[in-house]
Amino acid sequence: MTESWANSADVGADLHVEPAPGRGLKAGLAEALREAVRGGRLAPGARLPSSRSLAADLGIARNTVAEAYAELVAEGWLTARQGSGTRVAPRARPRKAAAAPAVRPPTRQGRAAYSLLPGSPDLGGFPRAAWLTAARRALTDAPNEAFGYGDPRGRVELREALAGYLARARGVYADPERIVLCAGFVQGLMLMARVLRRRRVREVAVESYSLDVHRDLLTAEGLRTRPLLLDAAGARTPDLSGLAAGAVLLTPAHQFPTGVALTPERRAAAVDWARASGGVILEDDYDGEFRYDRQPVGALQSLDPDRVVYLGTASKSLAPGLRLGWMVVPPGLLDEVLAARGRVDWTSSALEQLTLAQFITSGAYDRHVRGMRLRYRRRRDQLVAAVGGRVAVSGIAAGLHAVLDLPAGTERAVLQAAAWHSLALDGLSGFRHPDAVMPARDALVVGYGTPPDSAWTPTLAALSSTLP
Repeated sequence: MTESWANSADVGADLHVEPAPGRGLKAGLAEALREAVRGGRLAPGARLPSSRSLAADLGIARNTVAEAYAELVAEGWLTARQGSGTRVAPRARPRKAAAAPAVRPPTRQGRAAYSLLPGSPDLGGFPRAAWLTAARRALTDAPNEAFGYGDPRGRVELREALAGYLARARGVYADPERIVLCAGFVQGLMLMARVLRRRRVREVAVESYSLDVHRDLLTAEGLRTRPLLLDAAGARTPDLSGLAAGAVLLTPAHQFPTGVALTPERRAAAVDWARASGGVILEDDYDGEFRYDRQPVGALQSLDPDRVVYLGTASKSLAPGLRLGWMVVPPGLLDEVLAARGRVDWTSSALEQLTLAQFITSGAYDRHVRGMRLRYRRRRDQLVAAVGGRVAVSGIAAGLHAVLDLPAGTERAVLQAAAWHSLALDGLSGFRHPDAVMPARDALVVGYGTPPDSAWTPTLAALSSTLP
């Protein structure tokens, strides 16, 4: 095989690389660079030539080199940052021997300098002092039996506190006896999937744009998922009557990821379907407390508490690391949910439950939510100002994410540009149900709750540099 030497003053050393044969220039170059990293010839932190310089040395088009670099940045083999050039990623370790497997690329957040990935609050906003005060009071007041195995539904103190809060803030009909505490939304969904399976439900309708982890969980429990199309009014719930689904999973207050709210007519249609078919509605109220243009819309569960399973979590309002979630279960399903849980107690620790109960009853939770609502509203306003009208911001003013609509056919290119700016971003297409039959839509799902305050301004600058 003939070898090419790429010499560049901006590297400080010769780069011995040749595109792998039979793959095309871009794919061949990318594979050659991967192999150089795997074999240790390119060490972590080593700087690569500029795309212009390497293209000149290899006698190929600059765009070919740029695309190969972008692919490797997206995979985690390389990093690209303005002023620092393109380098081998710090986590890209060489193999120790020829037989050793290649190292998996690091996660998106692990390799990016900035992140606007959705799904996380600003962790720096966690109320440490107020939480510590609540924890001390909870520990002091905890009865001895709180340190035992306890009720499979969770601590009664938290269930009572949640019943009052959810009724007041979200309009939920919540008897403490029907609240089941769990380790976040995913565990609650898993329990409901088991209940549905035991009821011989075979299919669950899900929104056509939704989290794949939720769809995968349902599939792992033996349920098929059917896409329910979305439009500006939310999920097209009147279409439920044409599906064979025995349940539907909805995010009515603030649809994830498109950002729309389910209209009153669509809410009523969902309840009518459940009553007529005997189906179950699973309501994911993951960020329903954060509405910025008006008072938050109440939960769908209030329309029919006997047909709707309400699932909430502290993951967005406080922090996902607490592993605190709750289900408000219809009376006819409670025994089945507890049976699905079995003998293993998967709730978070009793002390964390008691702390949250104290945090709520003391008023600290309301104060924290109000403060974070103001913070996220300012961030959303700053995001809208930063994009400067170059792209439209769609969806309601709510939650921890916004959708930036892009010109048709540009989503992939924008994500590649984001990788070059070391900015972690999600495209809307990544949330699309594989069976959904609908026109393609190019957009970004921007999680403005994720960056810490110290990184917020440079993160917006990176986003602005990425947009067309």
